[in-house]
Amino acid sequence: MDAQQLIKEQVFAHPVVLYMKGTPQSPQCGFSANAVAILNACGAKDLFTVDVLENPEIREGIKTYANWPTIPQLYVKGEFVGGSDIMGEMYQSGELQKLLGA
Repeated sequence: MDAQQLIKEQVFAHPVVLYMKGTPQSPQCGFSANAVAILNACGAKDLFTVDVLENPEIREGIKTYANWPTIPQLYVKGEFVGGSDIMGEMYQSGELQKLLGA
């Protein structure tokens, strides 16, 4: 299975997917740590995370999949939401909580 197909399956198989560097327990960059903190603050349930550092094909493929150059990337119900900055803005406005059903 190629990276694009795997990403598509992951994004549609789970309600909330975060592609990040590291894990929620041990993020490997500040942006990923921020994204996890925002999702925790929202009370996100059923969070599925993918550590892009474990798979170079996914790391590059996710950038192509959403046509978004940076990681982390958040997907909710199969739709690309954005990266850490957008997540922060959406959290501040209350929009992210609504999207997550929190």
